[in-house]
Amino acid sequence: MATSSGRLIAGLTASIRSIESRNANPAQSISLICRNQVNGVPPIVLRSSQSSRRWVIEAVPPAKSWEGSDDGEDIKRKSNAIGGNDGHKVAGKHDRTMEIVIAAAATAALGVGNRVMYKLALIPLKQYPFFLAQLSTFGYVAVYYSILYFRYRAGIVTKEMLSVPKIPFLIVGILESLALASGMAAAANLSGPSTTVLSQTFLIWQIIFSIIFLGRRYRVNQIFGCILVAFGVIVSVASGSGAAHSFKDAGIFWSLLMVSSFMLQGADTVMKEVIFLDSKKRLKGASLDLFVVNSYGSAFQVICIALLLPFLSKLWGIPFYQLPSYLRDGGACFLNIGSKITGCEGAPLLPIMFVMMNMAYNISLLRLIKISSAVVSSLASTVSVPIAVYCFTLPLPYLGVASSLPTGFVAGTVILVLGMLLYAWTPSNPSDSVIIPSPPST
Repeated sequence: MATSSGRLIAGLTASIRSIESRNANPAQSISLICRNQVNGVPPIVLRSSQSSRRWVIEAVPPAKSWEGSDDGEDIKRKSNAIGGNDGHKVAGKHDRTMEIVIAAAATAALGVGNRVMYKLALIPLKQYPFFLAQLSTFGYVAVYYSILYFRYRAGIVTKEMLSVPKIPFLIVGILESLALASGMAAAANLSGPSTTVLSQTFLIWQIIFSIIFLGRRYRVNQIFGCILVAFGVIVSVASGSGAAHSFKDAGIFWSLLMVSSFMLQGADTVMKEVIFLDSKKRLKGASLDLFVVNSYGSAFQVICIALLLPFLSKLWGIPFYQLPSYLRDGGACFLNIGSKITGCEGAPLLPIMFVMMNMAYNISLLRLIKISSAVVSSLASTVSVPIAVYCFTLPLPYLGVASSLPTGFVAGTVILVLGMLLYAWTPSNPSDSVIIPSPPST
């Protein structure tokens, strides 16, 4: 009897059917009678003592999940699963942070190597800088497409990756070619320190475009951190160099043109981030291969540069009708072949090393954009500027007399490091931190 009632209280499934119903009296006493057992569980008959009303309650064996031992295991298993997922999430977040830090450090190191090797590559090709620019630009397309072909044959790159929309890559090519043309025109009329100062607007443009087009939100400490990084580079590189006087001499037009060049570069990097985010949706969570972006973007850039070639050659002081002979002489100096070739010592080793370093730097920069953001990649690239300036004070081959450090180099480097730490700092209570609001993404 106790067992039957216990099973009922525990939540057994019961079906109640009325067998016979006649006159009911207000006060009734009920007796319980156990009858034939079904699957080891006896049915229970409720009978009224003052009427002929009877109810038969057929008890069904309890579901397994209701038993205490199984429930305990179930709950324990679910609890462990939830705790385990949280643990995996924390571990995954930590691993991702370490991946970004390592990628940023590698990008900064390659950025230093890229700046140093560019200076060394111009020693044998000092009369042919335009040839070096075209060699690197057109050479990238051949190398990137060769790598893309082998990655496709290996199954790393899929047909779905190759079939992504091409319009964004066309926009990237247009932005890069226009940035190159405007930057070259402005740099020809500005001093090196002035260009360094204006180049820090690149980071500001990236923040603005990421807020507008990506709907990204930045904490106040991140905004001030970026400002400190830019200010630190200005102090460490341009201090005592007469940059302000250079601005006055050059005029406002060339300064604004250089700022526009960096605006186009900022839009270009944010556009690449948009490509990665959009392709992740199109590929159902799969990641777009880096060499797809590099190959398509470089191909459209080459097309746009070819259309702008008469204008670009004029900026370098080369009349367009003399361009074929200029490229021929530049190629001879690059190969360093022939007894008549003079002043090309270090070629082709130094230019080839620059092209390889520049390619590795671009790949690393694009990968950092892919796993983090355009702003983080810009910070990593910015850090390489004062480090490269310090490297030029070392006795490097082919450079001759080493240059001296700018007067504010140490102070500017300290400001830069503080800016990086401020950007990376996360408040203990994120809800208390002020967040810069951003408009919805378009």
